[in-house]
Amino acid sequence: MPIAIKDSTIDITSEKLTKELAKEFTKYLKGGEFVFLYGEMGVGKTTFVKYFINEYQKINNLTQTEITSPTFSLLNEYQVKDIRIKHYDLFRINRKEDINNLDIFEKDNKLITLIEWPQLIDDKDIKFITLTFNYLNQLNDRSVDIKV
Repeated sequence: MPIAIKDSTIDITSEKLTKELAKEFTKYLKGGEFVFLYGEMGVGKTTFVKYFINEYQKINNLTQTEITSPTFSLLNEYQVKDIRIKHYDLFRINRKEDINNLDIFEKDNKLITLIEWPQLIDDKDIKFITLTFNYLNQLNDRSVDIKV
């Protein structure tokens, strides 16, 4: 299923649709990108990240590993052939000063950085892709807005 990625709203009501979006998204990220994932708890941010990383592993003929939320560790890192993927979860961070200590904005064209709960980040010099996950219809449906 071809999906228009750039500046669009996509239905991800089912987990299958989330998986298809993540698969399509792997075609667009090649390294050096920062992706900010916004949305309420439980709306699908980590599920999207899981399918995204597993698809990267799959297309590189690697075993798909378990992908978990780094809520308590703040960072999970994955090596997929020559690409590193850093998955941050900043939910527990309350102060902007604490973000500076994480060295999130490493510039490397062999690195993809995925950041859940990026609300406290105010670095205007970083170009990033925004995925905003939303509940719809009294929590029955979900969508994601993509801004490139």
